[in-house]
Amino acid sequence: MKKIIIEGQTHAGRKFRPSDWAERMSGALSTFGRDHRIRYSPLLQPLTINGVKCVAIDPKMKEKCPEMFSYIMGWANNNDLVISEADIPSHSDNSSGTHAVQTNADGAQNTVQG
Repeated sequence: MKKIIIEGQTHAGRKFRPSDWAERMSGALSTFGRDHRIRYSPLLQPLTINGVKCVAIDPKMKEKCPEMFSYIMGWANNNDLVISEADIPSHSDNSSGTHAVQTNADGAQNTVQG
């Protein structure tokens, strides 16, 4: 499934801080399961791409939570973070963890893990 990816680095290549920003942001739509473990929404999930913290946003968020979608995208743009798209399998498609390939605008491919 195609997802919007916000990377934890600026267009200048600087690492975004704090280091747990992706988990904090994804926590806005998370819940806790009966086992007291955090469950991230399929609309907004933290992941790592080639060692860089990122969030994956399901494009459906634009319809389901338009204010949050607008806020997150504005926040990413204001912080000059890299935004791209990637094909990311849903957790139901890949119960052992997310492994996919992201293709950047320049055609370079990156391994995606979540």
